[in-house]
Amino acid sequence: MKITDDPSLLPARILSGVGGRYTVAAVIDGKVVNIGNLAAKGAFKYEKIKLLPGDKAFLRKDENGYFITGISERKNSLIRPAVSNLDYLYIVTSCRSPAPVDGFADKITVLCEKNDIIPVIVVTKSELDPDTAERIRDIYSSCGYKTFITSSVKNTGITKLREYIDNNKNTLSAFCGASGVGKSTLINTLFPDLDLTCGVGGISERIERGKNTTRTVTLYEINGDTYLADTPGFSLLDFERFDFCNKDELPYLFPEFEPYLCKCKYTKCSHTKEDGCLIRSAVEDGKIKKSRYDSYLALYNDIKDKKEWNTQKSTV
Repeated sequence: MKITDDPSLLPARILSGVGGRYTVAAVIDGKVVNIGNLAAKGAFKYEKIKLLPGDKAFLRKDENGYFITGISERKNSLIRPAVSNLDYLYIVTSCRSPAPVDGFADKITVLCEKNDIIPVIVVTKSELDPDTAERIRDIYSSCGYKTFITSSVKNTGITKLREYIDNNKNTLSAFCGASGVGKSTLINTLFPDLDLTCGVGGISERIERGKNTTRTVTLYEINGDTYLADTPGFSLLDFERFDFCNKDELPYLFPEFEPYLCKCKYTKCSHTKEDGCLIRSAVEDGKIKKSRYDSYLALYNDIKDKKEWNTQKSTV
């Protein structure tokens, strides 16, 4: 009998974990109850399975209380943010202070496409540079990604983003973004009842980088089985160790390339330099944004010579 079919076990979702102890949410007597300070059975350590926020777990009870005895197969799992079973990833980027990092959001959209996660672009601090905010929206809207322009200072765009989140029931979403972009401030503005501590301890005027103070991934219940994850800030260095995909599947992880794939002059077109490449022509014609194509080239060059056995995967 599979563990999922054992009626004696209590289904739960892992909300957070620190030092080998976990907090979970479970339905007991028709109510969602958070249970903290749970241990996991030793088999997880023996099998080198790291439990993650987002895992759908199963609890067993003995004379000492509940403990985690198993988890369901994961839809996906990410190293950064350290979370599993994500449905949506809200990629937060500020239009200024700090300025957008070239290619940062594109790397994360590739990660999302690879792992069956829906990426949503959220531009913050629009009051500082409305033109840049619109330019970012134009880039990602043209790829088919839902994009929101927000300002926590002026409270603009917040209602539309909250409505979008509320309409996606029974899902798990995470907010990710480089330090200082206003990620935790945005979450506080969207969901003031969560009363989160902002994840950035001030912005350095010299380097325009926040000192990230959020240490662990924690899931917060919005309603029913709908959760949001507050996650530590990213830096581009986090991604350099991870192999997103191989060079052959990379073009399929840029949705705006789809109309042109398999139609180039050469069957094995890499879309980097070949004559008769329809993707290169689409870039020249303005049908594909040049910044996105530049990100494709950068990623292609990063992974084309990597050996599969010499890279750390972004999924487990």
